[in-house]
Amino acid sequence: MATRRGARQGQLALELEVAEPDGFRGPAVSRLVGISYRQLDYWARTGLAVPSVRRAEGSGSQRVYSFEDVVRLRVIKRLLDTGIGLERIRAALDELTARGRSLADVTLASDGRTVYAIDDDRQLLDLLRRGQGVFAIALEPLVEELRGEVALLQPAPVEGDAPTRVRRAG
Repeated sequence: MATRRGARQGQLALELEVAEPDGFRGPAVSRLVGISYRQLDYWARTGLAVPSVRRAEGSGSQRVYSFEDVVRLRVIKRLLDTGIGLERIRAALDELTARGRSLADVTLASDGRTVYAIDDDRQLLDLLRRGQGVFAIALEPLVEELRGEVALLQPAPVEGDAPTRVRRAG
């Protein structure tokens, strides 16, 4: 909805039209997210992704979604694309909410079986196992650290082109 606001510049009064979006209607949201309107309707009715601006209340009314709602919907769609089922997605998002986290606070990852959340503290949580910690190794820093340590080693002498035999213990 656009509103009119007056502004003064010297003696000249200006009437400015300022756009204030109330939200996004269902058909536009379904196209934006890449799902059918029927899916959007189902997700709203089952509580998976409820519009926060306005819910449908009877015949003729339309749901209106906020930008944050659209983000949630896109996340759900992406998780579906990785092979995660709706019930698992619901459980993962519920666990995130139960931990007091929003989608803006974490990075989500999936291997097609579970959903992981990585937070700013570099904690990796398995959201489908009630936030069980998962061990992760960042390989780039490990490789750089190892390169530095290997550079300090004494190189083993290599005699000619003949391969060196290594004796096994035991």
